[in-house]
Amino acid sequence: MKKTLALLSVISLLTLTGCGKVDNAATFGSITISQKSAQATIDEILAERAKVDTSEMQLQTGGDLNRSQLRFTIITTIFDEIAKELKLTVSSTEMDTTKTDLLAQSGGEEALAQNLVSAEIAPSNFDRYIRAIITSNKIQQALAASGIPDAEVSGRLTQLVNAKAAELKVEVNPRYGTWDQASGDIIATDSAGSAVVPSGK
Repeated sequence: MKKTLALLSVISLLTLTGCGKVDNAATFGSITISQKSAQATIDEILAERAKVDTSEMQLQTGGDLNRSQLRFTIITTIFDEIAKELKLTVSSTEMDTTKTDLLAQSGGEEALAQNLVSAEIAPSNFDRYIRAIITSNKIQQALAASGIPDAEVSGRLTQLVNAKAAELKVEVNPRYGTWDQASGDIIATDSAGSAVVPSGK
């Protein structure tokens, strides 16, 4: 599970600048990711961590966690937008099958909470994560079916995501950092670390 999340996280896809409204974490096209929703995800992850033994886990905190979660939301949303353009759909059966397979591979329902904490996925984002896996696979299958050699499919997927992100003109609130196109990551700046903090802190 974490390996797949890592693959999604490192896809180089956008050029990020200042966000249009201070209460937004990111905007692109007609899509807005509010700081409130970004905060809710962080709070959920931190609450789940308190329920399990994390002593053997290497988990992100502070600004690193904020940036990685915002990047996850942006990337998975970009996948959804590409799927719409390519007329690719994800059925409930595909969702259920993929979820069953993931659970079987990672210890079942009993281990789900701990695995989600380890993978740094909020429970409310589990379906989003599964949909992203299925969508990524379908996009790659479509690319292969169009005649692109298997060895080039991954690179073409990155190009496709880059193009869609550029088309949608993604903007990220500078409080979260700045986008580094070379690494495909949101890089911390002096003001980014305090972008989102746990509620009540």
